[in-house]
Amino acid sequence: MQIHHHSDFEPSPEGNTEQGLQRVLTRLVKTMHRDALIQQTTHELRESLQVDRVVLYYFYCQWQGQVTFEALSSDEFSILGSTGADNCFNDEYAALYLAGRVRALADIELAAIHTCHRDFLRSIQVCANLVVPILTPKGLWGLLVAHHCQQPYSWAQSDLELMQIAAQTLATDPLILES
Repeated sequence: MQIHHHSDFEPSPEGNTEQGLQRVLTRLVKTMHRDALIQQTTHELRESLQVDRVVLYYFYCQWQGQVTFEALSSDEFSILGSTGADNCFNDEYAALYLAGRVRALADIELAAIHTCHRDFLRSIQVCANLVVPILTPKGLWGLLVAHHCQQPYSWAQSDLELMQIAAQTLATDPLILES
């Protein structure tokens, strides 16, 4: 999720290749630990909420991102790598999530949402949608999203709370704070 410059992999001016390799190895281990935490979180949420899909949508630059992790009830619901509807996620939506907005839609067909947003959700088989921001001191790091893909669903307050706790856990993890 983080792009490193080529110079990170080159030996230091003193020619100490071992130190350079150690830095790369340390970064790789940290990345693997961070990824394991996110994967565990999405899987546990999917099982606890009994939903079809839980994803992490990671912002790699201002309001542009993609689904980088997912936990699925069935492979048919995979959207890994999806970048979303870029024309729908604009400054207005970003400001709401930056302010901590949690959005629970029981039925996307009845929800008061923009047409492009509804069309996008339909295209990825969403019937009910729950979105919680992952906010770090640097800003909006990502979105934790749960989907019911087969039918509408009335989200319980406990569902929202569970997602918020998971998002807060991710947002305060040192490995995520570094990324």
